[in-house]
Amino acid sequence: MGRFTIAVVDTAPSLCYSRRTMTTTLPSVKHLGRKWILIDADNKVLGRLASRIAMILRGKHKPTFTPFLDAGDFVIVINAEKIAVTGQKRSQKLYKRYSGYPGGLRERTMGQILETHPDRVLRQAVKGMMPDGPLGRRLLGKLKIYRGAEHPHAAQNPEPISKYLLGANEPYG
Repeated sequence: MGRFTIAVVDTAPSLCYSRRTMTTTLPSVKHLGRKWILIDADNKVLGRLASRIAMILRGKHKPTFTPFLDAGDFVIVINAEKIAVTGQKRSQKLYKRYSGYPGGLRERTMGQILETHPDRVLRQAVKGMMPDGPLGRRLLGKLKIYRGAEHPHAAQNPEPISKYLLGANEPYG
């Protein structure tokens, strides 16, 4: 573990005594035991699942959480095509992108995107919950989303997500 030392020095001549230094230990990147976590998105609500994934990617479920360090685990999501959304979002929620040219605004509904690229909807939801900047981009690199039940990460021995991390007592899966 690395050490970060804050020294408090009093320079007044009448108060010449030593004070203890306060230390804060920071986790070293070598000592952050990163795990691979497997999540099955079948019948899971999009926003609830995205917030749990963001929490795991940031490392907030660990006692060594540090806001400015990449302390989280890798996350593999399978069955992204079977993700659930509540209400009329499938037909009413719009994803917009703009090319920069006049008349270049493109709009697609969530249903259209889920048909062709279901991983993009979940990735965009998680991206909105990540910090902006280089740290957020590095954290998103640890998220692997697959349309079906197959994934190429068997060599990493991913563990199925625990009910504690998924929020087992929440309604809608």
